[in-house]
Amino acid sequence: MKVGLNTFIFASPFTTEKLEILKKIREIGFDGVEVSYENRGDVDFPRVKAAIEENGLECSSICGAFGPGRDIRGKKEEQATGMQYIKDCIDAAVGLGTDIFAGPFYSMVGRANMEPESERLEQWKTVVRNTKEVCKYAEDHGVYICLEPLNRFETDFINICEDALRMVEEVQSPMLKIHLDTFHMNIEEKSPALAILNSGDLLYHVHTCENDRGAPGTGNIGWKAIRDALTAVGYDRYLVIESFTPEVEIIAKAASIWRETEKSGVELASKGLHFLKALFA
Repeated sequence: MKVGLNTFIFASPFTTEKLEILKKIREIGFDGVEVSYENRGDVDFPRVKAAIEENGLECSSICGAFGPGRDIRGKKEEQATGMQYIKDCIDAAVGLGTDIFAGPFYSMVGRANMEPESERLEQWKTVVRNTKEVCKYAEDHGVYICLEPLNRFETDFINICEDALRMVEEVQSPMLKIHLDTFHMNIEEKSPALAILNSGDLLYHVHTCENDRGAPGTGNIGWKAIRDALTAVGYDRYLVIESFTPEVEIIAKAASIWRETEKSGVELASKGLHFLKALFA
């Protein structure tokens, strides 16, 4: 099983000027890097792709950042901005040599309200329509869009795998797949392992993180059941560690990281990598 690391653990935003991060990721022992692509122009694709390869890594995936203004179920201008950003992330995937763009692209993160059922149904229809459009762009570029359920504190829209599967069914695009995250599953799913099994061959991306957002293997996530479920569905793509520390203040605030789970991002990444490699050995 190949293991990657999300760039958020060391920087936000990740830019062409921060290529030393790639050397650090390789020295820890990772196979790949997940590039968190925050804004168009942050990354010079040829230079960064060359640096990834020079460091013996692969670009495992592109991860999106859906802050204010990027909301494909929001106001018309927010929908337009959000859809353009998704297309920018697909372009980044092509430019950096990966076929995966992953994240909670269906809504602005942090939008969580008790709304009338009629309004929620309209929002669902809007997201289906907009997702069909961006999936056509993805089809033209050979990039899979992987839909990530988030916990209830970060969205009121898609919280569990069942919701994601319903969206995939309604959009009907060969490029729309499932992205599961152990942190969010630990909060929302009755059984994370069952969610993986229900995803089956639609599961194209996995984020690994402990229940406290710390290093995989240091908390109470049921890793053996998760491993067995991934094995059962034949999952052979990247496991990406998406954990955070207070070192990157903007991300720590966004993810509510108020204390250290490890002494540093390097220590967190190293512990998580060694645990996952041993788990799947």
